[in-house]
Amino acid sequence: MDLKEIQNLIKFVANTGVAEVKLEMDDVKITIRTTLEGSTETTYVQQLPAQNTLQQALAPQPVVPAAPVAVAPAEDSKYIVVKSPIIGTFYRKPSPDKAVFVEVGTNINKGDVVCVIEAMKLFNEIESEVSGKIVKILVDDMSPVEFDQPLFLVDPS
Repeated sequence: MDLKEIQNLIKFVANTGVAEVKLEMDDVKITIRTTLEGSTETTYVQQLPAQNTLQQALAPQPVVPAAPVAVAPAEDSKYIVVKSPIIGTFYRKPSPDKAVFVEVGTNINKGDVVCVIEAMKLFNEIESEVSGKIVKILVDDMSPVEFDQPLFLVDPS
């Protein structure tokens, strides 16, 4: 987040009459407090230490491999769980007017795109790291997902 964006955010908060706004992004934490008159009283901007943050921000990341797969416990022990590698919004389709990537019963190969996860206005294609048949889809379309959240059950046989 650059200085101009921070200044615009401060002006926006001051004009809305909100008393306090806290914003946390990858490596930046911002707290803006305003007085009743609308002028800004306190603004904190904290940059968290991060390695290669600028390089990561500039590098396009259209394809994200799925998080490490894990074997599901108990009755689903023969299935492999495909998990979310990032936090975001889960989409089963590349766009609203297109067909879904996979359905229950779809055979997939390693490297096939199984879904899209939108994070901060970037749509990341999630590729399967295993081959097999989709047994169960564990997340509803357009639902928020967490890092390492199970998305699909895959039968590798």
